[in-house]
Amino acid sequence: MKVWLLLGLLLVHEALENVTGQHLPKNKRPKEPGENRIKPTNKKVKPKIPKIKDRDSADSTPKTQSIMMQVLDKGRFQKPAATLSLLAGQSVELRCKGSRIGWSYPAYLDTFKDSRISIKQNERYGQLTLVNSTSADTGEFSCWGQLCSGYICRKDEAKTGSTYIFFTEKGELFVPSPSYFDVVYLNPDRQAVVPCRVTVLSAKVTLHREFPAKEIPANGTDIVYDMKRGFVYLQPHSEHQGVVYCRAEAGGRSQISIKYQLLYVAVPSGPPSTTILASSNKVKSGDDVSVLCTVLGEPDVEVEFTWIFPGQKDERPVTIQDTWRLIHRGLGHTTRLSQSVITVEDFETIDAGYYICTAQNLQGQTTVATTVEFS
Repeated sequence: MKVWLLLGLLLVHEALENVTGQHLPKNKRPKEPGENRIKPTNKKVKPKIPKIKDRDSADSTPKTQSIMMQVLDKGRFQKPAATLSLLAGQSVELRCKGSRIGWSYPAYLDTFKDSRISIKQNERYGQLTLVNSTSADTGEFSCWGQLCSGYICRKDEAKTGSTYIFFTEKGELFVPSPSYFDVVYLNPDRQAVVPCRVTVLSAKVTLHREFPAKEIPANGTDIVYDMKRGFVYLQPHSEHQGVVYCRAEAGGRSQISIKYQLLYVAVPSGPPSTTILASSNKVKSGDDVSVLCTVLGEPDVEVEFTWIFPGQKDERPVTIQDTWRLIHRGLGHTTRLSQSVITVEDFETIDAGYYICTAQNLQGQTTVATTVEFS
């Protein structure tokens, strides 16, 4: 009986091989029609959420592209670092990519229209070349592309380049100054800078008061040191005034800067604070009269005066004199006193009327008037 069963199974197996042309795997039974061929599983799969790039956030701020290259020897190029240290006497060539390039460099090089610096605009790039460099040339060199419409151009903020170059010269730790003494005005509403700039990047710089002699700490709150600017007074006040100097140390050498007189400004910035006063408001025929226009302002802010007077249309001869001086108003406060005086000699009827004075500075202008009558 068992023999017959075995023979039957063999016949079935051969028949299936003839139909499918494949050998059935061992230990596996044939699947019934309609039977699921995928084994069910209990494994939990976390669905993947595709990442979507936020184009708005990526494109909202324009990317700044550095366009500056430094030309090295044998025609090699490199992007300059934020700061460079070179020996005085070396030449520097900078190129910035673009058909219209603007440049900025230390103001010292413009003082006497220095021929050591040259700027050229080529078809595809702008070129700045400085030869026979000195420690006084230490400073920021920058360039930018220009977007122009006709003769009107504006700076392309997306295409700029800059580097600060230290020109190291033997015996000069500080950038040379044209004078041995300078004045720094302390305004209560803006920063003040003691411009102790060095020519050696690694130099240690400290600030000192002359009297009483002591070091003034740059604590980062009231005073900070910026190697590109000097010591910055963030919130100047009257206690900061006095004579100060800087001391630099590098490579076992030390040097003292020029001295700076710090003067506190009593008058806040703004249009001129102007008054007008006549020597007499009633003048007899043949007498002389003067009208004084006075402005109290910031020590370093110039004031311009203009006059309108009754005899102007008739080309009446008058004398106008402008003067200014610094005055101390107590508590160490320093103010610039600017005055303009108009004088009329041999007073006549055509000289009677309004005398109008206009004082103007960078922040605006103020107009005042007074009358002079014929007595």
